[in-house]
Amino acid sequence: MARWALTLVIVLASGLGCGPVLYVNEVTLHAADAVDEARAAQADKYAPYYWTRATQYLVMAREQAARADFQGANHFGKLATEAGKKAVDEAALAKKDPSRMPLDVAPGKDKAKDRATAPAKDDAPAKVAPAKDEP
Repeated sequence: MARWALTLVIVLASGLGCGPVLYVNEVTLHAADAVDEARAAQADKYAPYYWTRATQYLVMAREQAARADFQGANHFGKLATEAGKKAVDEAALAKKDPSRMPLDVAPGKDKAKDRATAPAKDDAPAKVAPAKDEP
């Protein structure tokens, strides 16, 4: 009986270190929950950097698992969990203090501001040099 119990303990202990088992724990449970918490905290609005990190690391974790690279999947899962938790924290701070809100960095929203920068295209038609010299 003791020998059977010892064998069972050894099998269970070795099974816990198995890649797919760790993947289910790290990515499916922890990382997905962290991203869901960040979504609930409106991190996409209040902490877009960490929100994007969390979601993209979760996507990468799932991609690595699809390739059966469970070590890589667990690594990205841990990064997604950390970024998700940080997104929740940053979103909570930004909600309390609006000055911590991320800057609106999309160009072209205010024409008065854009006049100080160089245009992407010149208004005048450009002279295009021929590709080859004509004979």
